[in-house]
Amino acid sequence: MEVRVEANQLGDVEPVRPLADVQQAVVAFLRHEAGFAQVYTINKDGFPVGRTMVAPVNDDWSVDLVQRRVHRRLTQLQRDPHVEITWVGTPAPGATNDHPHVYDWGLPAPRVVFLRGVAEFMDDEWTLQRYQRQTAIQREQGLTKAPLRDPGNVRDELVGIHVHPVQVRAEGFGAGPQSFTWTVAAEDRG
Repeated sequence: MEVRVEANQLGDVEPVRPLADVQQAVVAFLRHEAGFAQVYTINKDGFPVGRTMVAPVNDDWSVDLVQRRVHRRLTQLQRDPHVEITWVGTPAPGATNDHPHVYDWGLPAPRVVFLRGVAEFMDDEWTLQRYQRQTAIQREQGLTKAPLRDPGNVRDELVGIHVHPVQVRAEGFGAGPQSFTWTVAAEDRG
């Protein structure tokens, strides 16, 4: 696994937090705080197109997307499977922005995670399994507003996409503006 840590500031640089600690904090943030993600695909004109959706991350950094069959992003992913998923949240407790590079907004930077990957369309049984698993998690938390779909409805109306991670970048999980970027090797992807 290739790892790059960037200070992203002038002057004194705080000690670098161990990558394992950063990754653990990132996963906790993604699963318990960040909520929705912005998913970017490439349209027919070559421009990135983003939209907000649920994008749960797995232990191997892959992401399982289950969505309705009506979205244009499905055609975009069939044409070009490269995808970027971004989660943005409040600054970490104790975050600082003491040495702004260009402008001083008077605010610490938010926590952000960028996951770059390659989308793979999955079959109906995979989609049903992922739908049922995530639905059970949501319902255990008392989140019951989404329709409860039977297996036939899932097969007819939903599409499953597995995003194989290539690179993860995390900002706001180190000292000041430090960022952490690591590649996810094929053997680490499960």
